[in-house]
Amino acid sequence: MKKTSRREAIKTIAVTAAIAGTPSGWAPLLTDNNTKMTLKGNINHSVCQWTFGGMPLEELCISVKKMGLTAIDLLGPKDWPVIQKHGITCSMCYIPGKVSLTDGFAGSTFHASLIRDYEEGIPLVAKAGYKNLICFSGNRRGMDDETGLKNCVEGLKKILPLAEKNNVTLVMELLNSKVDHHDYMCDHTAWGVELCKRLGSDHFKLLYDIYHMQVDEGNVIANIRQHHPYIAHYHTAGVPGRHELNEQQELYYPAIMNAIVATGFKGHVAQEFIPTGKKPEDKLKALEDAIKVCDV
Repeated sequence: MKKTSRREAIKTIAVTAAIAGTPSGWAPLLTDNNTKMTLKGNINHSVCQWTFGGMPLEELCISVKKMGLTAIDLLGPKDWPVIQKHGITCSMCYIPGKVSLTDGFAGSTFHASLIRDYEEGIPLVAKAGYKNLICFSGNRRGMDDETGLKNCVEGLKKILPLAEKNNVTLVMELLNSKVDHHDYMCDHTAWGVELCKRLGSDHFKLLYDIYHMQVDEGNVIANIRQHHPYIAHYHTAGVPGRHELNEQQELYYPAIMNAIVATGFKGHVAQEFIPTGKKPEDKLKALEDAIKVCDV
């Protein structure tokens, strides 16, 4: 399967959205089965739209509601009216076209534009009634850990008062730098936790991506237990490959989910695996299976 990056997928979604009003091959799947999944309620489930980029958002909303989900991840302001119409929330907001995974707060040269973008984005998130807004460290570009930390603190402190005023949490994602995001700075839990401690605000936390952290450091359950006060959100995917949460990958997700529940976590766990199935119904079945695996 061709490797797809989040940035490439989000660009594709933007094109798809322009024709979302036209009939698609997904539509028959939405009426074949009216049975809604029954979830246990211990995990607040979500899904990242970009991994289902060929599916119009309107139809994704209908499909995930049948699975008992009430949230979708990584959507920008233009998408919010669509999900609101279906009674779905955005569990992790995004500022598309402005916020870069590579040009983040670790690079002081990017601070001016980032501050401007977040000063615009934070009130929009609050006005929509959402809580989480994603951000990124960006790449090292030769910086050591300490320099990156100091730069992030300097930049983030310029926008944290606005986030606190609007009750919005800035959430920095932990990404692996070995396979998917070479040179990314915030690639280990300890570094991200140290940044949280230096900022000292309940409105700055981490997005713990289970897939990414298994690739870069492992010890997933122990890190969740130790550092859960600094985690606002989780992403999932199978390792290796970033695909389904099945027996072909090395993580045992029921144990991971039980560890998350044991911490008292009340945020969302979003599926971010890339389905390997070719047919739309296979991709939706993979999502349904992943939700069942994680619904402990």
